[in-house]
Amino acid sequence: MDFSRLICCISLLCFSLVSLADERSQRAQKMLYQQVSLLALVEANSHFDKHKLSLSQPVVDPQVIQQIEEDILDFWQSRQIPVTNHAYAELNDPLVRAMSLEPQLANYLQVQNRIRHLQWLDAQDWWQPIQIEYLIRPGKQDPVIPDIVRRLWLLGDIDSSASESTMLDSKVAEALRRFQRRHGLQPDAVIGPETIKWLNTLPSERASILANSFVERAEFMAQRSERFLVINIPAFEMELFNRGKVELTSKVIVGKPYRPTPLLSSSISNVVINPSWRVPKTIMYNDLLPQVRKNGNYIAERNFDVYDRDNKRMHRTAEQWSDLAKGPFPYRFVQRPGLNNTLGRYKFYFPNDFSVYLHDTSDPELFDRSYRALSSGCIRVQNVEGLANWMAANLVKDKQTWVDRHEERTKTQWFALNQTLNVHLVYWTAWMDDANQAQFRNDIYQMHSQPVRKDTASAQINDL
Repeated sequence: MDFSRLICCISLLCFSLVSLADERSQRAQKMLYQQVSLLALVEANSHFDKHKLSLSQPVVDPQVIQQIEEDILDFWQSRQIPVTNHAYAELNDPLVRAMSLEPQLANYLQVQNRIRHLQWLDAQDWWQPIQIEYLIRPGKQDPVIPDIVRRLWLLGDIDSSASESTMLDSKVAEALRRFQRRHGLQPDAVIGPETIKWLNTLPSERASILANSFVERAEFMAQRSERFLVINIPAFEMELFNRGKVELTSKVIVGKPYRPTPLLSSSISNVVINPSWRVPKTIMYNDLLPQVRKNGNYIAERNFDVYDRDNKRMHRTAEQWSDLAKGPFPYRFVQRPGLNNTLGRYKFYFPNDFSVYLHDTSDPELFDRSYRALSSGCIRVQNVEGLANWMAANLVKDKQTWVDRHEERTKTQWFALNQTLNVHLVYWTAWMDDANQAQFRNDIYQMHSQPVRKDTASAQINDL
């Protein structure tokens, strides 16, 4: 090989190496941009907004990149969430450094990709409000159906938006049911106010909800013990975790918006079979006394005992109880254990300042509803037998008495545990499920609510 050809080969090799280095730097910059885009949603109006702007430029100063990397690491470390390699600064390859700063979280890439898609949708200005004047049921026609189909397609709930049909046919109905299930709605394929509200939710709002809930949940899970119970209030769901795996799940009923279930952490220390129910004053005044005023026999029919301030049981006729309920009522109600006891068969007690706990229910049909913010603050568990059996097998000390007491329904028995079970009442309104689908739930207590645009409201909708 002559000298000129050697020089040419060396030049081409150097050019290739430089090009490869530039390509890796660009990929690293893109990866950092995607992560910073997520973090900017969690820490709005922070330095991450500035970092996002910097990373959108063709060339970024190395010192700026270094600061961005440090801020990303600080973000995750402050939440006790490990990154892939905290010793990233010792690495020379920018792409490897960017990968090293990604958090060690399941579904991180799926969440990041979903947020990127939502932010792309938001940039297209396609989200004009869809309005309806009446409920649209399967098999019915309406001019708004093509717009709804396109919206479902953009959100990934239907595979095509090509149809211009105004009919809510079986394919559209199935897509609507999928969409409704993803939003905790009744999957009936009826287009009503709640379905329209979620169809009109801006992609930017969805991205913010998903990012914040994802980080909140990740921070929560990073600080948990091996065995715990978690109730996600907006999802109306309970999960029992044991050694990193979900061992038991259940639908739950939580507090009404004006009697919300509090957010707290505690430990279940006792399980009660056939509990009696000492009625809180607020429930007595707001719920029971109005019933007694209408029907003095309500007390006997529902197996209530009434006690005075000296803990003496009171006896009155139905008419007398009805009259007493109309004025000051210096008594308290206790419902005896039995088949119609409000707490049902089991009560799971954990100390807290709000007098809430987990329990069974005498109204199991309520679990069939999609909206289950129906209690006065306590949590009713559908799979209460499963939870009780798990507790008996793993935590209850006196297992023989546990078996014996199941033959009765009128005798209350408290059971101590050989180890407490941590319980956490949390509030996450979005997550990625096992099928890589983004799940969203209503902010039932208005804890994370954003202003609702008037043009998306559908309060006056008729059922035709």
